[in-house]
Amino acid sequence: MTSHPSPHLVTLDLAGVADKAALMDRAVAALRLPDWFGRNWDALADSLRDPSVWPPQAVDHGLLVVVTGWQEYARTRPDEWQVAQDVFGQAAAGEPALTVALALG
Repeated sequence: MTSHPSPHLVTLDLAGVADKAALMDRAVAALRLPDWFGRNWDALADSLRDPSVWPPQAVDHGLLVVVTGWQEYARTRPDEWQVAQDVFGQAAAGEPALTVALALG
């Protein structure tokens, strides 16, 4: 039986996030995105699909992004949250080594 290495885990904690700018700030910190990151939805999608900008530990093992604390943001900014979910889903669909999971607790 062949053992596969576990993907690198990154927690994207959105607790206290009130708008898209704060979400982008959290994404930059959690994913250690480069200074040139554009802080918009397209840039986030591109970065999630691009292993060359992932944390080094994720490049050979895959990346698991667990989004926590998202419920308040989803409740107060439903339109933005819908876009965020679309970005996460499309990025994961476009990059087999990426998984994005929403934590319920």
